[in-house]
Amino acid sequence: MIELFIFHVHAMAGLYAFTKRWQEGKLREGFMALAIFFLVFIIMWTLTGQIVKALVPAEGFATWFTRDTGSLVLVIIPDLIFFKVFFLNDRSQVKPLET
Repeated sequence: MIELFIFHVHAMAGLYAFTKRWQEGKLREGFMALAIFFLVFIIMWTLTGQIVKALVPAEGFATWFTRDTGSLVLVIIPDLIFFKVFFLNDRSQVKPLET
C-alpha cells in the first residue's frame, strides 16, 4: 500500500511538471519535463534499491515494509529536492548573472 501511494504521488508530480512546462512553453517542453522527471525517478530508485539491499534483510522489516518499500521511501528525498529545484522555483524572478 505504501508503494502504491508513492507511485501515485510521483504520477501526480509528473502531471504537474508536464502541465507547468506545457503552459509556460510548448507541448514538447511538457513531454521533455515528464521524461526527465521519470528518468530521475527510475535512476534514483535503482540507486536506493542497492543501498537498501545492503542494509535490510531479504524478508524486510515486516510484511508491509519490504526492500522495495524502503527504497521507494528513500527515493522521495532526492526526488523532492529535484522537483523543487526544477519545477517549483519561479524562474521569472531569477536574475541573470552580471559580468
